[in-house]
Amino acid sequence: VPDSQYGTYVWPCAVVLAQYLWARRRSLPGKRVLEIGAGASLPGVTAAKCGAQVILSDSEELPRCLRSCRRSCRANGLPRVPVLGLTWGRVSPELLSLGPVDIVLGSDVFFDPKDFEDILSTVYFLLEKNPHAQFWTTYQVRSADWSIEALLCKWKLKSTHIPLRSFGADREHLAGSSLPGRHTIEMMIISLAQPDSP
Repeated sequence: VPDSQYGTYVWPCAVVLAQYLWARRRSLPGKRVLEIGAGASLPGVTAAKCGAQVILSDSEELPRCLRSCRRSCRANGLPRVPVLGLTWGRVSPELLSLGPVDIVLGSDVFFDPKDFEDILSTVYFLLEKNPHAQFWTTYQVRSADWSIEALLCKWKLKSTHIPLRSFGADREHLAGSSLPGRHTIEMMIISLAQPDSP
């Protein structure tokens, strides 16, 4: 049963993002990966198992989620994967001191619209610091009224839709859920928008 703190449950978006990482496992060794809003950490753990240098993070205000990250690492034989408290929308010493990253992961972070701008401001900060990095994210379509398109423009970011069938994640056992409600999963890669050339 899902906990009141969402980060202690493996949601379908995490499974789909882990499948994407697995499909690209040959490109991951040596890559520097940061998972934001990691919770149970399935995507980050998958990346680490595939040879990436991973840092897991969740809100510094949710110690239970940070414990969940550490527990996932121990259970998967990854006791040395760092776990940081990073809160979306907050420029903290931990965020400022992060080393270079190649890939930022976020599974179902676009859950509550009140957090969308904080998430994208944090992603923008990370991509500005690492202009060749990308944000790989899966999200569940919960309402046709929710969109991040205007915020992507505001933060000078662009998105590329990744069809689930392109990496074998369109099967019901991966993208489905026994939980009630709508469970359409989508994936996109977000990167810095290129400035218009004169």
